[in-house]
Amino acid sequence: MNAVDNKSRREFIKKMTAASLSAAATTIPTANFLSSCSRTEALASKADTVILLWMAGGMAHTETFDPKAYVPYEKGVESKRVLSTFPKSPTIVDGLHFSEGLEGIGSVMDKGAIIRSYKSADLGHILHTRHQYHWHTCYEPPQSVQAPHIGAWIAKELGPLNDVIPPFIAMGQRFTVGEAEELKAFHSAGFLGTEFGPFLIPDPSTGLDSVRPPKGMTMKRFEARYKLYKELANNSRVLENGSDYQRESLMRSMEQSYRLLNSPEAKVFDLSEESKETYDTYNTGRFGLGCLLAKRLAMNGGRFISVSTEYEPFLGWDTHENGHLRAAKMKELIDRPIAQLIKDLAESGHLDHTLIILASEFSRDAIMEGRPGLKVKDQVNQPDVIEDEKFYGMHRHFTDGSSVLMWGGGIKKGLVYGKTADERPCSSIENPVVIDQIHQSVYHALGIDSQTNYTIEGRPFYTTPDGHGKPILDLFT
Repeated sequence: MNAVDNKSRREFIKKMTAASLSAAATTIPTANFLSSCSRTEALASKADTVILLWMAGGMAHTETFDPKAYVPYEKGVESKRVLSTFPKSPTIVDGLHFSEGLEGIGSVMDKGAIIRSYKSADLGHILHTRHQYHWHTCYEPPQSVQAPHIGAWIAKELGPLNDVIPPFIAMGQRFTVGEAEELKAFHSAGFLGTEFGPFLIPDPSTGLDSVRPPKGMTMKRFEARYKLYKELANNSRVLENGSDYQRESLMRSMEQSYRLLNSPEAKVFDLSEESKETYDTYNTGRFGLGCLLAKRLAMNGGRFISVSTEYEPFLGWDTHENGHLRAAKMKELIDRPIAQLIKDLAESGHLDHTLIILASEFSRDAIMEGRPGLKVKDQVNQPDVIEDEKFYGMHRHFTDGSSVLMWGGGIKKGLVYGKTADERPCSSIENPVVIDQIHQSVYHALGIDSQTNYTIEGRPFYTTPDGHGKPILDLFT
């Protein structure tokens, strides 16, 4: 065996062992996997595919999709005067304006709707990963059991559209950055089982590598290693405290991955199959190429696909300083590929049954941390008077108003739902929306009953807490 084979073998066993340990961490020994949901009739579904475009880090609504009065930068301007640092720009929908730099997304709003009154939860001291956990699972951390990601619920309830393509694919988020363990906590199927968890692609430009053996390893050697790992996973002590259900789910997950590896349909992950013109249109970086891969997956049997701008502390939308300049760069990253994704799916006829969601964990403000009446400790030093451009922008976390955009999947076209105040605090003042309504609206579009639940540790665990969530029916045609 040469040095390359030795290295490949070590890397392979290391990755597989890590995956096994991760799966073991989600096991719930006392779980009873009998659904207690009684359905008298199947719900009519409007969509069969979901794409989540995740603006990780806290996207300021007043700087993006809900602009307020524009205050240009000049030395000596008071922070309290700064509501939006970009002028308004008209969209294709009469009377609807976005902030400058989002003209591409504005051009496809005749195909979708905007919610302008989303309110994030009060979770105490504001931490991004806590709010991201809450957004993606609908449950406030910590929980006595590991709550499934919304994508895992969908994968469990509806199964794959294509037997080879994983039903839940998550792109763009690495787990080698700050708060990595906290990010892993909600990238999980939890008690539903490993087979419904995310197929992770940190870098969409190398998505094809995710469905190939490690470099330097032949298929024959890979198959031998795969057989060895199956035996390891089936007998390993790391799973001896887990339930039979979790062990069997892990094995099914491995078999699913192996099918994909050996299938010609793996070419859907190969972005080189796209024309140079298409590739260049989408290519604003990892996020843009994630949108391109999401398009290919939606057209070839993907069920739930998320594309993240990636959360890494103090980068991306996490604008603790230089808010204006960073927001401008983030708009360049997202505007063209998102607009092209909508156009391509509409042209191919896939948008009608693909629900696309654009969202962030919360918004931002120039001076307020938290929300009125429930202000929390300031995490940013924002001067009252701005003498340096790095303080020009939205640098503090704001949880009382935010924007969520939706397209396709039965969503009304050109709809504006909800409203925030035009003056600070720019809070939700009309039709406020909370996370369980967002989740149930997604489930409604897919035909998943709002009372879906499983009995875990002797009590029902619903898709939304206590099964009380209701969809926003006004969003749908």
